[in-house]
Amino acid sequence: MASNYTSMGVTFIGCGAAAPETVVLNDALAQVVDTSDEWISSRTGIRQRHISHDRESLAGLATQAAQQALEMAGVAATDVDLIILATSSAEDLFGTACQIQAQLGATQAVAFDLTAACSGFVFGVVTAAQFLRSGVYRNILVIGADFLSRWVNWQDRNTCVLFGDGAGAVLMQGTENVDRLLGFEIRSDGSQNCCLNLAFQPELSELIPGVVLTQGKYQYITMNGKEVYRFAINRVPDAIDKVIHQANLTSADIDWLILHQANQRIMDAVAERLQIAPEKVVSNVAKYGNTSAASIPIALNEAVRSGKIQAGDTIATSGFGAGLSWGAAIFKWGN
Repeated sequence: MASNYTSMGVTFIGCGAAAPETVVLNDALAQVVDTSDEWISSRTGIRQRHISHDRESLAGLATQAAQQALEMAGVAATDVDLIILATSSAEDLFGTACQIQAQLGATQAVAFDLTAACSGFVFGVVTAAQFLRSGVYRNILVIGADFLSRWVNWQDRNTCVLFGDGAGAVLMQGTENVDRLLGFEIRSDGSQNCCLNLAFQPELSELIPGVVLTQGKYQYITMNGKEVYRFAINRVPDAIDKVIHQANLTSADIDWLILHQANQRIMDAVAERLQIAPEKVVSNVAKYGNTSAASIPIALNEAVRSGKIQAGDTIATSGFGAGLSWGAAIFKWGN
């Protein structure tokens, strides 16, 4: 719901996360495909992942994460103006955000899905900031949630070991006094789209003579791992460098680096390129695997609730993946 509130600043005041109950260890995957804990962990840093079962829904998990964010922020669901759900695995192709709005009881909020794969959360934050800075909305929930286990070929060891399910959320609020979003950069390169896909597979059928329908279903995730790795370690540091420059900071001013939790080797390489110390890199990929749009807010939530991230800390973050797309942002946590 639009208001007369005038705001030029953005703050990040609440976070939350949720993961499915079922945990699958690397050793368990070795019973399904030709792999091992050593093979997976040495190449990706992943030790386990959470996998959704038939009683868990994307909307339900996202709602749990959003409720936690609202509780931390001290904001009622009825005061939320907008809900942005970043997801590539909606259970309804017409959108899932409205289901979250109903489950939260956020009766005044408009809600919509945003699809940008593993870059989705950063794209969602940047989108939310435009509404806040214009003064149109005051309280916005940005949620990243994905159930990519449903779209993995569990016989393909190159992809099935990577992905897990989860949801994370952040409550962003407009304010006249300060602006905690210090800079952002969002980019796309469709010429590399073929490197990472969850594509539609058409099946032709004749409706009536001379009229052929194209129906079908989605295929499993396919990925050129070498190309995605090369893309990430080149594009991500460049994007973060640009937002550091926008913010008139240096890499030494960054308190925490929270990257999309795709692969520990990618995170290590990016941090090294940026000359950011390893102890400043927030990583939980070992526990969750690649949760796509959910990975950054899940990692942020853990770091905030453990006391690692404190109010006023400067955080650099970047999402990257299918599209190919990538984005970076620098913000300060808290009011």
